[in-house]
Amino acid sequence: MTSAPPPKFGRKHPPDSAPDPVIREAIRQQAPQGELPCAVAFQIAASLKVTPAAVGQTLDLMEYRLVKCQLGLFGYSPQKRIVKPQPPDAPEVAAAIQAALENERLPCRAAWAIAERFGLRKMAVSGACEALGVKIKPCQLGAF
Repeated sequence: MTSAPPPKFGRKHPPDSAPDPVIREAIRQQAPQGELPCAVAFQIAASLKVTPAAVGQTLDLMEYRLVKCQLGLFGYSPQKRIVKPQPPDAPEVAAAIQAALENERLPCRAAWAIAERFGLRKMAVSGACEALGVKIKPCQLGAF
């Protein structure tokens, strides 16, 4: 008798958690190989009018891998992360990062908001965080 591999991503959730069937179907259509880019996860959330966290939880419970983080923090082959330290171009960006810290970390949603506020690419904000020694956490999709 062959047994299924032990769960990996799904362990983050209570044992009685089940994938949302509507979200699961949308994920299956977009990720036939078991990997879903971060940007596509957000597109699914918007199209279904659900939270990114709901999409992330369904991904976890399906044991699908989230790839190509829009902040460059994970999911890139072969180096895993592609963000590089890059000091912020303006002191206002560094100040905005410092002001948005929660428990000494910058939430992903706050990094996105800073990027939008200053007209920057999301990876410019994560690069600034790397240069400033600021960790980005938590992920809106629940990856970290």
